[in-house]
Amino acid sequence: MEITVETARQLRITEEEFKLIQEKLGRTPNFTELCAFSGMWSEHCSYKNSIKWLKTLPRDGGKMLVAAGEENAGLMDMGNGFGVVFKIESHNHPSAIEPFQGAATGVGGIHRDIFTMGARPIASLNSLRFGNLADKKTQRLLGGVVHGIGHYGNCFGVPTVGGEVYFEDCYHTNPLVNAMSVGIVKVGKTVSAIAQGEGNPVFFVGSATGKDGIGGASFASANITEESTEELPAVQVGDPFQEKKLLEACLEVIETNAVVGMQDMGAAGIICSTAEMSAKGKSGMRIDLDKVPTRQKNMKAWELLLSESQERMLIVVEKGKEAEVLKVFEKWDLPCSEIGEVTNDGLLKFYMHGTLEAELPAELLVLGGGAPQYTREYTEPKYFEKIKAFKLDSVADITDLRSVAEKMIQVPNIASKRWVYTQYDSMVGANNLSTNAPSDASVVLAKGTGKALVITVDCNSKYVFADPYTGAMIAVAEAARNIVCSGGEPLGVTNCLNFGNPYEPEVYYQFVKAVTGMGEACRKFNTPVTGGNVSFYNQHPEGAVYPTPTIGMVGVMDDPAAGMTLDFKNDGDSILLIGEQQNDIASSEYLHKIKGVEYSPAPYFDLDEEFAIQKFVASVIKDKLINSAHDISEGGLMVTLLESGFNRNKGFEVKADDTFRKDAYWFGEAQSRVVVSCSFQNAAIIQQKAAAAGIPVTIIGKVTSASIKINGEDWGYISAWKEKYDTAIEKSLE
Repeated sequence: MEITVETARQLRITEEEFKLIQEKLGRTPNFTELCAFSGMWSEHCSYKNSIKWLKTLPRDGGKMLVAAGEENAGLMDMGNGFGVVFKIESHNHPSAIEPFQGAATGVGGIHRDIFTMGARPIASLNSLRFGNLADKKTQRLLGGVVHGIGHYGNCFGVPTVGGEVYFEDCYHTNPLVNAMSVGIVKVGKTVSAIAQGEGNPVFFVGSATGKDGIGGASFASANITEESTEELPAVQVGDPFQEKKLLEACLEVIETNAVVGMQDMGAAGIICSTAEMSAKGKSGMRIDLDKVPTRQKNMKAWELLLSESQERMLIVVEKGKEAEVLKVFEKWDLPCSEIGEVTNDGLLKFYMHGTLEAELPAELLVLGGGAPQYTREYTEPKYFEKIKAFKLDSVADITDLRSVAEKMIQVPNIASKRWVYTQYDSMVGANNLSTNAPSDASVVLAKGTGKALVITVDCNSKYVFADPYTGAMIAVAEAARNIVCSGGEPLGVTNCLNFGNPYEPEVYYQFVKAVTGMGEACRKFNTPVTGGNVSFYNQHPEGAVYPTPTIGMVGVMDDPAAGMTLDFKNDGDSILLIGEQQNDIASSEYLHKIKGVEYSPAPYFDLDEEFAIQKFVASVIKDKLINSAHDISEGGLMVTLLESGFNRNKGFEVKADDTFRKDAYWFGEAQSRVVVSCSFQNAAIIQQKAAAAGIPVTIIGKVTSASIKINGEDWGYISAWKEKYDTAIEKSLE
């Protein structure tokens, strides 16, 4: 078969890249070799259009135990001799085509990144974006994705403890499914994704290889089109019970001290794990592909290299200890085949029945090695003109506050996601401390460590659309605020950067500015970026989705009993607003969903002010001065108050400050504000502390037994409002 530029194009390799491959190899690659480059030089594996900007993020410092990107997931010191391992990744394109398997295998893949390092996953979170909830396609995608996440997580036995779900028209064609996993490991007990030691055997472990998922990495590096349904083989098929066995077997085999290195076969399958492990160890491998267990007959070499069949691992074992390893996998009834050995020449040599099918330098294939790195052009988006033209006084203020409040708590982005989370097992493992005591972030007991982890995923993509730089800073700040309001100390960040086509200058502008803003905020909060995922090509027929840099943040709580919840506790407690009220409705759910205004600036935000507010909130929690803390986010002050009352059916009596517009006071989403409740006596102490620290604090009302009074007007019982909030999404789906 003659290999030409056209062959390369069909494999999503540009003419420029094809010439680069020929130049670096000193020859034209054969078809199998070209397929290897197609997977490894795809955006999904090589980060070729993003890596230069990712390197500007704070990637070390804090309590990091490995440098960012060095391993399959981030590793940070949580104290008492334990590390926390965490990562978030996307499975957007597969979920758009086959929502159940797309979401399920996203969950499976991210858990493998955790336990392949020797950590036991203890919690799962997700960030989901869909189109308009009234649309039948959205309902089908939502149902499939939620079922897939629930099925895999529930069967695998790791609780889904938190997440977020948004509905915006721009995600109609291309939903976003971002999955996060968090695990714990004893410091010094981790395993590296490395191949070293000439002659050390290479083992293939786990499920047999099939044709599902072939080309998945390059499929994830292209726009979704009407023809994308023809790429169904690029969607993997998962088996959570097989993964559960694989988890236990891998953690057990690490204890034998026979393992040199281990990596899961995720994107780009065998070619990726062999190349990355070899390049990291400055070694090579000789692999007999005919020894790879298959579930379909007569698979070709390129199919075996690129298949993304799930629940598979590549393990390098110390020579002479093969029997110990085989014994463990035999015990767990898992296939374990010796398929090759480590070499010292830096070359990957793939054989099929004794015939050499491909010979490639490992370093040439990988990120940081021979994979190309680009800096794309970027220009300010034209729609910014519409944002700059927004005038607050062009929007009439509210006349009927109560009817607007009733509409607001039923907006899908604000309403309870009960229909979603009741399909997830949040209690398996009995570690979840947030089930009956809700807090702004999820609190999970890290058994055996004496501590709890505080975890969240956050991103309001509407803010990022309005101002990518400020919007991304807000995403980091809100994640940190949620952790602080729950009684935790922020540790570090993993991110999932979801954007449109990087070859479009306006999309690339959004990406560059978002990464810059994120970096600045992470430096402020001392939360280094431990790694993550870039997902480009998230497009719909009219253009890109909202830029969505999802922030997964992990914090630590030294005393699990010292956590703070968001719910009002006692009748008569004072309700305080910490932070500055603003005349601001920009990019709010109220402005967008009730008033129908799509283009407005990002809400008010000041990074230094945010940092000071969080420090103050942390101090009043530590001093045990407050009984609840809930940050103001989507829906503004009104939604924050209602959500604070729902859990214990507590009402509230609040009077507005008439110097502000009604819509801004009740529904504005200006940042750096937290609602807390405390005893009448402690309210005075908090005000004194705040005055000394230069922090604005206002007493806005008090907690009541069950009824709501706004500006002296009786709004009925909290239970009636909770019913509307809880059932809004379910009614939409009926």
